[in-house]
Amino acid sequence: MASMMDRIDFSRRCVLVTGPVIVGAGPSGLALAACLKEHGVPYAVLERADCIASLWQRRTYDRLKLHLPKKFCQLPRMPFPEDYPEYPSKRQFVEYLEEYARNFEINPRFNQAVQSARFDETSGLWRVRTTGAGAEAGNRNLEVEYICRWLVVATGENAEMVVPELEGLGEFGGEVTHACNYKSGESYRGKRVLVVGCGNSGMELALDLCDHNAFPAMVVRDSVHVLPREVMGKSTFELAVLLMKWLPLWLVDKILLLLAWLVLGGIGKYGLRRPLTGPMELKNREGQTPVLDTGALGKIKSGNVKVVPGIKRFSLGRVELVDGNVLDIDSVVLATGYRSNVPQWLQGCDFFSKDGFPKTSFPDGWKGENGLYAVGFTRRGLAGASSDAVRAASDIARLWKEEMKPCRSRPAAACHRRCISQF
Repeated sequence: MASMMDRIDFSRRCVLVTGPVIVGAGPSGLALAACLKEHGVPYAVLERADCIASLWQRRTYDRLKLHLPKKFCQLPRMPFPEDYPEYPSKRQFVEYLEEYARNFEINPRFNQAVQSARFDETSGLWRVRTTGAGAEAGNRNLEVEYICRWLVVATGENAEMVVPELEGLGEFGGEVTHACNYKSGESYRGKRVLVVGCGNSGMELALDLCDHNAFPAMVVRDSVHVLPREVMGKSTFELAVLLMKWLPLWLVDKILLLLAWLVLGGIGKYGLRRPLTGPMELKNREGQTPVLDTGALGKIKSGNVKVVPGIKRFSLGRVELVDGNVLDIDSVVLATGYRSNVPQWLQGCDFFSKDGFPKTSFPDGWKGENGLYAVGFTRRGLAGASSDAVRAASDIARLWKEEMKPCRSRPAAACHRRCISQF
């Protein structure tokens, strides 16, 4: 199994993996590894960071909680502890993932940054090149090539931060921070902070800044699809899932918009423009995610969070908006999201588009050609990642068992004996 990684001789350049190589040790990669283990399929998990779920552990703010009820976020084969709240905290979710890895004996090879992965038509195998430090070689940077029949991309939708080009930002002079480096509003106490972005992160950061007595202004450039997190004690997401079992999507959209209006009231007068069509429809068509309100809307209505239009340019200590108004500000927080990094390292593959997502939409975007799989690119959060993991693991297990039958009594090819470690 994956624990056999520890017996690899890293002084050698090549490593032959008899099962799949999984790139990424976030929730998606862990879910797939656990499912493969239940099928008895060996695997290797490669992770560029030095821990599992590095996005959650290193690049999230302190107050973060899961936005959906825990039953929609748990990974396959292991539910959340019963004493966890309905919306687990960041710390609780990380603890759950760590216990998940221990329970299924998932031991990723950390500090392995994938530089390239390509399918070798001649051999019918994937060649995955990594660099990283290894204690086995005195912490020297090593280049290792993993050779495998199946490659699973589990690097996720949020591998790299997005930093937009904003005119004059280099002349601003104040602190500029991306949301991935924001931890708490404590260091912003008493400061005038411009939050660029109005998704779930932007709204929560604005709320956190208010709670720490800062003075946030939030840039809202496009339509915002705000939904209450709960309606009469029932999760809005859970309600939408239930309705979609019986009603067409367009009608579910209309119902959700009506419920949002009844619970939240009209939001147009606060600078939040109402969507022209339903939030669920927009999410499916364009990948936009509705904002689930956790208290920020109340701060907007009270005036504690100022909503402003798009940015025209920055200058020293100031920002000019597209409506001509100028704000004096001390700091900028870029809640401008993340992107997939798959196009940077996956070569010669037509399965992914330029934005790093499978060209085939959910629920069929988990399998490509030549043994390529993708998990965690559904734009549906952890629930979509788990669905992909179960399907991919089942398919790989079927193929692995078929291909292993004629090979169990056959020795490794002589040309590989000197340069490849097997596991």
